[in-house]
Amino acid sequence: MRHLILLPLLTLSALAQQPKPAPTKLAPAITAALEAHPGLVYARYGQREMQLDLWKPKTTSQPLPAILCIHGGGWYKGERSNMANLAQALAAKGFVTATISYRLSGEAKFPAAMQDCKAAVRFLRANAAKFGINAKAIGVTGLSAGGHLAALLTTSGGVKELEGEGGHAEHSSAVQVGIAMGAQSDLESVRIGELSGKPDDPFYRTFLGDSQAAIPQTYALASPRHHLDKSDPPLLFLAGELDDASTHADDARADLVKLGIPTGLTLIPQAPHAFLGQQKAFDTCVSGSVDFFAKHLKR
Repeated sequence: MRHLILLPLLTLSALAQQPKPAPTKLAPAITAALEAHPGLVYARYGQREMQLDLWKPKTTSQPLPAILCIHGGGWYKGERSNMANLAQALAAKGFVTATISYRLSGEAKFPAAMQDCKAAVRFLRANAAKFGINAKAIGVTGLSAGGHLAALLTTSGGVKELEGEGGHAEHSSAVQVGIAMGAQSDLESVRIGELSGKPDDPFYRTFLGDSQAAIPQTYALASPRHHLDKSDPPLLFLAGELDDASTHADDARADLVKLGIPTGLTLIPQAPHAFLGQQKAFDTCVSGSVDFFAKHLKR
């Protein structure tokens, strides 16, 4: 494993103030080879409809593994189109992929966002025959807040409080592999306790409802590391080399190793928190993600 240089800790607010990167580009041949299904309703809460965009290779002779892609934005902003390039790049490598909209913290507090993610997995399973999905091989990835949700989705299979009422309850919301990018994996840590304890914290208090000290049980429920057990699937962590060292998930990875669950850390050289906006970093991410997903979903 490569030697890790631990960088000074950055606050989430500092990361949020980084300039928005230029969009990455996909070769025209990639999008031309894909079949797109935009705006699919995957869950309903009264009159509220949750949508996803789905891509799959146009030519395939057998069901393919699926990958759910979850956008970031501090749990309070962002949209599914932010992950479209990654989803299409992965679909071109032989997967069915989907980007989802989920309820942001300004609309509904945790666990709403996680319940949406689980509803999306159940939707993919319920519609596996329609979209050529291998229902036994579904993975997840996400960046930043989306990386946290991806990690939590990976480790919280069977946690009833996180299932929600999004429909297709007869299907499992468990995934078979996860890749968390630029993600917080331990919401019970001292660092997050300190961040959430600040009265002007715009992230954790807004997402979870209060500080870690005030509602520790909620932070535990929202923490991917808290749910780790030997039944969990493989979970890889990706992070920009210039990002906060907390995204390396050292403690969570150590727990995974003790449990005998495949894991690892890939650092994207000279990349910031929002590394999907840099072409070289994006290409590196796609290559590493395809290798990990193929290893664990195409067996």
